[in-house]
Amino acid sequence: MVIRDARSEDWDAIWPIFRQIVAAGETYGYDRDIDASDARRIWMLGAPARTVVATGSEDVVLGTATMYANRGGPGSHVASASFMVDPRHAGQGTGRALGEHVIEWAQQSGFRAIQFNAVVETNERAVALWRSLGFEVLATVPEAFDHPTRGYVGLHIMHRFL
Repeated sequence: MVIRDARSEDWDAIWPIFRQIVAAGETYGYDRDIDASDARRIWMLGAPARTVVATGSEDVVLGTATMYANRGGPGSHVASASFMVDPRHAGQGTGRALGEHVIEWAQQSGFRAIQFNAVVETNERAVALWRSLGFEVLATVPEAFDHPTRGYVGLHIMHRFL
């Protein structure tokens, strides 16, 4: 697996992953019927933020991540990130590799911590992954996410010092 900066032409491979995950409505608070241009604007971030892809053989996109300062000004020393792994490649270490990459990027970029603002509590694989990488649940906002099959569920705020 190779993790590299996303290029403009990678959007054609990222969009189907993004569309499938968002349309499922289980892990992201984006509009389920978001169109490709709005999704691209949200995901393909410019400097100083960064968007990467994890690729397998023949440069096939397995997953993607965005990384950025969580807030500006006095909060700009805390990073944040978002992740999507192609469901066809779930459970093969892509999410872990992307998570480790983001941690390394944040450390090298001088951030003091990473905070995830909205990890859906029913996304058990992601919660377990982030915990295994040293993140803690600071708080859970009750019933902040309307899950398509489980109803209103909590959103974790997860944090890790670097």
